[in-house]
Amino acid sequence: MSTTQIFLCFLLLVIVYIGIKSRRRLRLPPGPWQLPILGYLPFIDEKNPYLTLTTLAKKYGQIYGIKMGSVYAVILSDHRLVRQVLAKEEFAGRAPLYLTHGIMKGYGLICAEGHVWREQRRFVTACLKDFGTVKYSCGKRDKLEERILTAANEAGLKLKERGSNKEGIDPFDTLHHCLGNLINDLVFGVSYEEDNEIWKMLQKFQDEGVKYMGVAGPLNFLPFLRHFPRYKNVMKYVVDGQTRTHEEYKKIINNYENQPTNADNFLAAFVTEMKKRNSTGEIGSFADPQIFFLLADMFGAGVDTTITTLRWFLLFMAVYPNEQEEILKEMDNVLCGRGPTLNDRPSLPRLEAAIAETQRIRSIVPLGFPHGCMKDAVIEGYDIPKGTMIVPLQWAIHMDPKFWPEPEIFRPARFLTEEGNLAKPDAFMPFQSGKRICVGEELAKMILFLFTARILQSFFVSVPPGSSPCTDGECGITLTPKPHHLVFKHRM
Repeated sequence: MSTTQIFLCFLLLVIVYIGIKSRRRLRLPPGPWQLPILGYLPFIDEKNPYLTLTTLAKKYGQIYGIKMGSVYAVILSDHRLVRQVLAKEEFAGRAPLYLTHGIMKGYGLICAEGHVWREQRRFVTACLKDFGTVKYSCGKRDKLEERILTAANEAGLKLKERGSNKEGIDPFDTLHHCLGNLINDLVFGVSYEEDNEIWKMLQKFQDEGVKYMGVAGPLNFLPFLRHFPRYKNVMKYVVDGQTRTHEEYKKIINNYENQPTNADNFLAAFVTEMKKRNSTGEIGSFADPQIFFLLADMFGAGVDTTITTLRWFLLFMAVYPNEQEEILKEMDNVLCGRGPTLNDRPSLPRLEAAIAETQRIRSIVPLGFPHGCMKDAVIEGYDIPKGTMIVPLQWAIHMDPKFWPEPEIFRPARFLTEEGNLAKPDAFMPFQSGKRICVGEELAKMILFLFTARILQSFFVSVPPGSSPCTDGECGITLTPKPHHLVFKHRM
């Protein structure tokens, strides 16, 4: 054995010894054997990380820990424990991931922490309420409903035009344009024609960027990999995409400041607040570059999670036609040919149950949005060091047979009471929970209800003859359906 080999073996033993000693000093959660430096990263399925982590949860229980490169992660797979932990202030941070934390630098809302996060969340919450995102009918909500229905009706017209032949279409492009323009209207106060080149570019960066930013990417945990050829293109795409997107946002902002128009959008609200803060000298986080990152967060989060849910919903409607028939009977009885409104939600529990079951069986964010431990803490008697990544493993929670018998079967009745009303099981948390629960939850529910109701009222959705679409997903930050075709047969 050479001197170099002896030195490397000695170094390895030192690293293992330090790790064992550290583990004995702290009462860390249980976990599997792991490699020095790399931790458990080499053993995680890069395409389906949520499945690897769920398998470990079955072995090590509702809380376990693994090292993922430079990041120590604690995985939670019990809904009660997740609710308990995420409600605490010390777990309201963000995980120190390179692509999300390093590149975003704490700006926006998704990656912000501390005072910036609290200030921006209050702002976004107030904006959404002012736009009409409330549970009960009022003038502002009626106006918001009209904006959503305009987009849903446009989607219906395009699906009728494109998807009625026996080969069908992949509805992604249609939904991406119509839903994306709705979010454009809410975030920027603008909209685009479908063939607009700038709009095509923004759609591409949004869709592909999300795939690159998945929390399982090795770059998140081993930043030095950015210097390796395999990852240089990933870094270049993410950084270039961010730069180009912010350039377009700057043009939109300049156009708005030169000629203010519609005020019911985040851009108008932010500019107004920024000018107000500048006049008082209390600028806080209302300045460049926060505006670019916040607008990107509002657009990206608003489009990606909602369109992914819609795509899964339509796919499962086609794969389970009997369930679709039951929903159509309910809708025909309640609506009697008129268009759906938000006031119809309590009267259409089967539709609401099918949306919920879609969110359960294909958790849109299967790993949850990772939180960061902001100071040394304790969970279930285990020591949780500051800087630990907390992973609320939604896939394991939503597929746990203890709460969901035969979890792989699409069964909307899970969300119906014996009386036929909508049920709310404790183990269901599609928008996560706690202090960082999805701020756009109510808006997402409005959009999902009106889009699904309008599309199903107009079409019977089916798979093309002889085809058998795959219901496995592709995992980035979100779990998206694989490319597929659906037939939209016009009903009325």
